[in-house]
Amino acid sequence: MLFYATFKEALANYSGFADTVLHIHAGLLILLVARLVTRRSMGTFVPLLAVLGVELANETIDRINHGSWRWHDMLSDIGYTLFWPLVLSIAICLYPPHSSIDANSGGELSPAE
Repeated sequence: MLFYATFKEALANYSGFADTVLHIHAGLLILLVARLVTRRSMGTFVPLLAVLGVELANETIDRINHGSWRWHDMLSDIGYTLFWPLVLSIAICLYPPHSSIDANSGGELSPAE
């Protein structure tokens, strides 16, 4: 666990990004990796659940390293990590992407079959 905390601190120091920005990027990266690994659409919410699981594990490790829950930090970290993956998952669920372009329709998208 100490290695993980040291790695996170080194990443923050090396990148120069604020913790907030790192959480946003981590959430999107985990979402995309989960999408590729599971081969499930982001509209199925499976990749989003992976983001949630990894973030909850991260916050649990933070709790162990700090010795107590830091509620304000924890809740804001969860919010920053989940916001864009949640927005993308809902958007794809409500408006699924079309799978092909019909050459006879002048380049307009045709619905997936």
